[in-house]
Amino acid sequence: MLLNCNGKLLDLSTPKVMGIINVTPDSFVESSRAMTKDSMKIQIDKMLDEGADILDFGAMSSRPGAKEISIDEEVKRLIPVIEIIEEMDLDCIISLDLYRSKVLSEIYCDKIGMINDITAWNADPQLLEMLLSHKMAYCIMHMQGMPINMQNDPRYDQVVMDIMKFFIKKLERLVQLGINDVILDPGFGFGKSIEDNYEILRKLSTFKILECPILAGLSRKSMIYKLLDIAPEYALNGTTALHMIALEQGASILRVHDVGAAKECIKLYTQLYQ
Repeated sequence: MLLNCNGKLLDLSTPKVMGIINVTPDSFVESSRAMTKDSMKIQIDKMLDEGADILDFGAMSSRPGAKEISIDEEVKRLIPVIEIIEEMDLDCIISLDLYRSKVLSEIYCDKIGMINDITAWNADPQLLEMLLSHKMAYCIMHMQGMPINMQNDPRYDQVVMDIMKFFIKKLERLVQLGINDVILDPGFGFGKSIEDNYEILRKLSTFKILECPILAGLSRKSMIYKLLDIAPEYALNGTTALHMIALEQGASILRVHDVGAAKECIKLYTQLYQ
């Protein structure tokens, strides 16, 4: 499967790794934070050296309880990212983790290949117009509520089928518009209980029927560290264990804090199954 990412092709015939770079002071994994251009460059170089296929930059935390920051603040944090992208002429796919069209319009450059939208345009339908204009790939995530309230009391009839219905409805609209380069993220930890998260992982292959690549965002999340009664910084081992299960269940992209470990997991998976 090939995705057109604003002129760059992403070949998903083998699973790929998306490295997380948070341009925020409050993301839940401290090692992923990069608030200065120098620290961003260090993160970028490290992740590319370890084999990252996609770099995903986010300027607003989406951890449980996080408040929405102003558009001006998000733009201010992303401007150095765009400057670095243009200076370094990176060969990987560049993704921006955002959901407001005004932010994207303020900082857009033609090296952005993907938008990672945790709201699946529920927060801002105008974002779709920019995707159409610039032919960026689009990752849509399922989330119940918004980060500030999503973990208050998440409830589902049947979590996997509820998410499936959500994706079907979203894909119908995207197909109508002619947006075809779409990635599906079931949203581990976004408005889900620990039990919900493991039910989704157990049945992740169900979403393959929609014939879109699946992104698994499991890295160091509370479904791992709370269950194991450890801090996020000690959750790499658990993350890798769940990454192998996600790959076996059909995940095409692993969104991670630890690129090297994820690439090793994929290499072992492909030796076993491909």
